[in-house]
Amino acid sequence: MDGRDSTNGSQLSRTLTGVLVLLWLSVFLNYIDRSNLSIAAPQLKSELGLSATQLGVLLSAFFWTYACLQIPAGWLVDHFDVKWIFASGFLIWSAATAATGVLHSFAALLAVRVILGVGESVAYPSYSKIIANHFPLARRGLANSIVASGLCFGPSFGMLFGGTLMGRFGWRPFFVTLGLASLLWIGPWSIWMPRAKAHADDDDKGSPGLPEIVARRAWVATALGLFCMNYVNYFLLTWLPFYLVRERGYSMSGMARVGGAMLLTAALSAIASGRLSDRWIRNGATTTGVRTGFMVAGGLATGAFLAAAVVAPRYVSVGLLMLAGIGFGMCSANVWAITQTLAGPRAAGRWAGSQNFIGNLSGAVAPALTGVLVDRTGHFFWPFLITGAVAWCGAAVWRFLLGPIEPVVWKISSNVMESIVRKHAALTPASAAPLPLDDYL
Repeated sequence: MDGRDSTNGSQLSRTLTGVLVLLWLSVFLNYIDRSNLSIAAPQLKSELGLSATQLGVLLSAFFWTYACLQIPAGWLVDHFDVKWIFASGFLIWSAATAATGVLHSFAALLAVRVILGVGESVAYPSYSKIIANHFPLARRGLANSIVASGLCFGPSFGMLFGGTLMGRFGWRPFFVTLGLASLLWIGPWSIWMPRAKAHADDDDKGSPGLPEIVARRAWVATALGLFCMNYVNYFLLTWLPFYLVRERGYSMSGMARVGGAMLLTAALSAIASGRLSDRWIRNGATTTGVRTGFMVAGGLATGAFLAAAVVAPRYVSVGLLMLAGIGFGMCSANVWAITQTLAGPRAAGRWAGSQNFIGNLSGAVAPALTGVLVDRTGHFFWPFLITGAVAWCGAAVWRFLLGPIEPVVWKISSNVMESIVRKHAALTPASAAPLPLDDYL
């Protein structure tokens, strides 16, 4: 069985349902693994005697390799069996997580965080490739929303339960147990995942090259917009636990409740915003108006509430953090829907990979810059204010730079055009009227 549906997209087969469950579980574990060092940061800093600057470097090291390998990872999943590329990456990042729990020096922890970035770099290119190859068009929105929900639920779970467990048993047992237990995922994956095509077909050969994609104003907007959104995301994932413990005076369990509740709020907001935006578009609203509206409103709300939270009294700041989570969820539900609409099937992989490369550079900036500012000022006022300003810059990018959200018309070579026409002509009965050329594309 190749995993494709025979129901024209009305329902998912059992195979695809199982695949979707495993995809959700993988991104859930992915985001626990990349955020668990920030949860352990208060204990780690004290145990190893690290400065805030050193801690910031550790928290940002993951993104050095993760961001830089996005484009090569996209090439790998386009040219080899994505099933095994993804499994190999999962094995690497799970082993790196387990190894973190037994290391005792700054240099060793730095190295294993870099390796973690190598393993996780294949994740999102693999998700896009798997969904494009095996899920019917009518169900890809569902598949993408399930994957996106794992992005928020993973850190929420890690902070709520991981923080509590670290407070009781220490951070090292948590890392070792999580990394080794995650390896159990590989068995079901190797059995249930349908195989993807190893080589691109004629349509893929007609895809636009990277220079043509990045020359588009819309690509610049999506890349800068994702950079701003990810700056907020990675600031919260890497420094929120430390801020809640050291500046707001929460215990590890108290930090886990507050931080986990914020991320859980973001996850629920993302699900609700995704469903609401899709419903409005189905009811006749323009894609540009709905998607852009959610990105702008979400960015403005996130920036305003984060800036207010750092100066508000302790208990008021908790409510403001929840509101910032709602704003962030509004953005995360729509950002990749915009990319998929603009790029279309011919350019979705290259557009997403290059956009994700730029977007994840913020992961190298936000944690390190925050560490330097905390060392110099002793407080989180400026890091929160800068993060809020970046969120507002993202809102401005979506509003004034993006433009209409509609499929880009790509160039196509004459050889590829002839191949496409021959293919479709062979599938069209001789008695039938020829289709318009646009229908071939």
